[in-house]
Amino acid sequence: MIPMRDGVKLFTVVLSPANTTTAFPIVIQRTPYGADVPDSYDILKVPYVAAMAKEGYIFVFQDMRGKFKSEGLFEMSKPLYHLTDKTKVDESTDAYDTVDWLVKNVPNNNGKAGIFGISYLGWTALDATTDPHPALKASSPQASPADWFLGDDMHHNGAFRLSYGFEYSYMVENDKEKNSSFPFPQYDLYHWYLNLGPLKNVNPTHFKNRLPSWNNFAAHPNYDSFWKRQTRLSSILYPQIPILHVGGYYDQEDLNGPQVMYSQLEKRDTSNRNYLLLGPWYHGQWAGAKGDSLGKIDFGSKTAVYFQDMQKRWFDFWLKGIEKEKLPEVTAFQTGSNTWKSYNAWPPKDAEIKRLFTQADGTCSFNKPPGATAAVSYISDPAKPVPYRTQPIEPTYFPGSRWKIWQVEDQRFVSTRPDVASFTADSLQADLTVTGNVKAHLFVSTTGTDADFVVKLIDVYPGFDARNIEMSGYEFPVAMEVFRGRFRKSFEKPQPMVPGKPEEIVIDLHHINHTFLKGHKLMIQIQSTWFPVIDRNPQKFVPNIFEAKTSDFIKATQTIHCNSQLATYLELPVVKS
Repeated sequence: MIPMRDGVKLFTVVLSPANTTTAFPIVIQRTPYGADVPDSYDILKVPYVAAMAKEGYIFVFQDMRGKFKSEGLFEMSKPLYHLTDKTKVDESTDAYDTVDWLVKNVPNNNGKAGIFGISYLGWTALDATTDPHPALKASSPQASPADWFLGDDMHHNGAFRLSYGFEYSYMVENDKEKNSSFPFPQYDLYHWYLNLGPLKNVNPTHFKNRLPSWNNFAAHPNYDSFWKRQTRLSSILYPQIPILHVGGYYDQEDLNGPQVMYSQLEKRDTSNRNYLLLGPWYHGQWAGAKGDSLGKIDFGSKTAVYFQDMQKRWFDFWLKGIEKEKLPEVTAFQTGSNTWKSYNAWPPKDAEIKRLFTQADGTCSFNKPPGATAAVSYISDPAKPVPYRTQPIEPTYFPGSRWKIWQVEDQRFVSTRPDVASFTADSLQADLTVTGNVKAHLFVSTTGTDADFVVKLIDVYPGFDARNIEMSGYEFPVAMEVFRGRFRKSFEKPQPMVPGKPEEIVIDLHHINHTFLKGHKLMIQIQSTWFPVIDRNPQKFVPNIFEAKTSDFIKATQTIHCNSQLATYLELPVVKS
């Protein structure tokens, strides 16, 4: 029970190499999910850290304050309070006090510490880099969120992540001493969430105002001071110690955080302390034994093993002074070609920006569309939303759930729906490599006064794929994102859309590194519901969707403009293969 500066004690497990007097560095994980380990726990058999354990590290696991066996009050995504009030505590000060106690009290430590972890543990590793203890020499925040309103976990571009936000809030806040699974009465949740009705039904029917996070979601539907206090985009501005950001292209929870935090810190990285490693992974897949595939997408090698070696080299260098070949500034796996690539800058500076335009005939190409009025329309009905993955849609963390793999799922299951617009290019005559930040520029209009737009960049496999016959015609979503139309001009001050008025909406589809192989096709897909991972937009502007009534939900015709005056396109950074 390690004491913090305010007297609260945090439950901490220390695993040290046995039968040795050699001094080893300390590596720390701080978690809200339970730090205690069972008697049968053998860190030498945990793929994520086995290589490090075999060569000697002191491993520390700690319950965050207010969770499991630690004292105090838990606050989800706690702001860095000490930056504005030195008398307050937060995850940065708790990390500082933990490191201070460990280096003074744990036998046979070499006076150097590192911190790392995935997801919420990555968040605490990121926070620890702010005003760090002098003994904290390196941090690796992995799949760490950066901003819970703009692009991670609970919202994407202001659109609320319903199923995840509902189930995660219940999991971590229902019971201090354990993780909780919401007692759903059925396995397939598509119709359960649909029958839930408007979000205003959640508290009266289920949560009874007990969960602080859900109450905050409902009370803060816009990017107000509540969210701005939490964001790390304004509180962590440069790397005070070496940082290795780690992320996955198909991370279903925190895809955005590692990318935007690396980009932000890179602007003021005068000491070359800022590093990035991106791989073809779902949330935390790099901690597993293989990482050789995701769903039906094969990567041709054990990418998790590659990462684990890189992680060991990172901490060996900063905590043990072992210098092999220095890690490159950026290491990024290239899907399609299935190769690891190294870069001195990210995104690569030699990329050529090309525009992939939607065409009114259902095609897409690098040629701007002709004519002045062409467009494609579909009717979006909140009562019949497009599922974000094939049914059954299991509870997020239920055994057997396909939550981990949905971001690479074959999109043919929605391609024939009348409320999904697809634009397909001709077969490629040569490989096409896209490396860097993909952006969508939509020119859209609606008959409603609010609308969501989901955009996908898809790699369409050949109709007869000689490499793997079972992948023939597969529609592999390389990048996907949603944007809530009310925030097109400001996340702080939403505005209704004007019925029938075309407007531009720019959507960041994030960083990719993908080779579209010869014989494959590029596809752009656009829709206006993505349920239940994204809550239903009423399509009628209301001040707070968490307070919308059933009568507010209306059908609307969404129009994608595809002409010379209003051209909808994707911005692709193309590099030489």
